Amino acid sequence: MTDITLFYAPQTCARVPAIALEEIGAPFETRLVRFLKGEHKSPDYKQYNPKGKVPCLLIDGKSLTENVAILSYLNERFPVARLLPPAIGALPRYRQIADLSFCAATLHPIVTRIRIPFFFSRAEHARAVWESGCEAMKEYFSLIEERLANRHWWYGEEWSVMDAYLYWIFWRVQGADFDVTPYAAFQDHAVRMEERPSVQRALQREAEAEQQLEAEGLKFSPPPLPD
Repeated sequence: MTDITLFYAPQTCARVPAIALEEIGAPFETRLVRFLKGEHKSPDYKQYNPKGKVPCLLIDGKSLTENVAILSYLNERFPVARLLPPAIGALPRYRQIADLSFCAATLHPIVTRIRIPFFFSRAEHARAVWESGCEAMKEYFSLIEERLANRHWWYGEEWSVMDAYLYWIFWRVQGADFDVTPYAAFQDHAVRMEERPSVQRALQREAEAEQQLEAEGLKFSPPPLPD
C-alpha cells in the first residue's frame, strides 16, 4: 500500500492536491501546518519542504513540493484516476503542464494580491494593491470564461485536476470581493465542482482543520481593506 501524507493548511492551494487525492481514492493522511505558530518555518517541517510553504506531498517517505509537480506526479502514479486526459506525445503532455503552470505561475500570484494585499504594501496602500490585482485578474477570468462557455470542464466533458485548480482560484478571489458576476460560465463551473463528492470530502477536511485552528486560537482572518 502506498503511504501518502499531505501537509496542508485550510484555504490554501493545498486544497487542489487534496481534491486530487480524494479523486484517486487511495487512503491518505493530512497534516495541518499551523502558520500562525510558525510551523511552516520550523526545522521539523523544512526537512520535508525547505521552502516553508504548502502543499507538500510525502509519498512512501519521499517529499514532493509545488502543485504542478505534485499533480503531474499523481496523474502518472495513479493513471486509473485520470486526473488529466490521456496525452499522446510530448506536445499534449507539455500543454497540460502549461495549463497547470497558468494557474500556479500566472493566476496564483494575482490571487494573493487580491486576497492578502497587505502582505505586499503598507496598510494604507493595501486597497491600491487589491484594485490592481482585480484589474489584472479580469483579463484571465475572461479567458477562462470563454473557454468554459460551451463545455462543462476545462478539457471538455472530462473532469481534470485543472478544474480543481481553477475552482480554488475562483473561490479564493470571490471570497475577497472580486466581482465574479460577469463570469456566468465560471460560476456554473464552481457550482459543478462543489457537487463532486471528492470536493465535498476535501472541503470537510478543511472545515475540521479550521475548527481545530479556531479552538487553538490559531485561525487566520485577513484584516479588512481600508477605505
